[in-house]
Amino acid sequence: GALCRAYVKQRGSISMARRELEDLRAAIRHHRREGLSDIIVEVPLPEKSVPRERWLTRSEAARLIWHLWRYREVQKGKATGRHSRRHVARFVLVALYTGTRARAICGAAIRPTVGQGFVDLKAGVFYRRALGERETKKRKPTIRLPKRLLAHLRRWERLGISKSAIIEWNGQAVGRINKAFAAGADGAGLPGLVPHMLRHTAVT
Repeated sequence: GALCRAYVKQRGSISMARRELEDLRAAIRHHRREGLSDIIVEVPLPEKSVPRERWLTRSEAARLIWHLWRYREVQKGKATGRHSRRHVARFVLVALYTGTRARAICGAAIRPTVGQGFVDLKAGVFYRRALGERETKKRKPTIRLPKRLLAHLRRWERLGISKSAIIEWNGQAVGRINKAFAAGADGAGLPGLVPHMLRHTAVT
């Protein structure tokens, strides 16, 4: 117990420490179930963090998208002609229209692809779970795309903005959006936002 509490303190993030200790606990239990040990080891966990209840109003969402779309990269104190946050604006649109988690959006292809979720632009359907992927607690059911979002996705594909993935930056699929999203939210005067709050917003 003392070792786990010291780890939580050293880790700095209670939520991350809890998640990692849950993994450790699961590994120990698996080890025991496989008959590799007969010792019962308890892994005490810190209390769960208070759930985030923040969501965006319509005006805040509009302000965020407007900033991300208009933003120009700054170099040596001067704005360039490079719009370096438009891929984040596209991510925000998909998240707000569908309520999909960030990882599922960033991992989705623009057409049927082995091992990935994908959008069917002809049928207007978002297969958020890859074919053959096992269902988990964080469910990713197939959904019909809203007409307005489908029009955006078709245009992005037609213009070559989305060549293989829904969200791309410099022609490459975006793996993680957290840092770019945080920078964009700060720039829009909405500090402290995280991508998951877009899911809250869609539901609300």
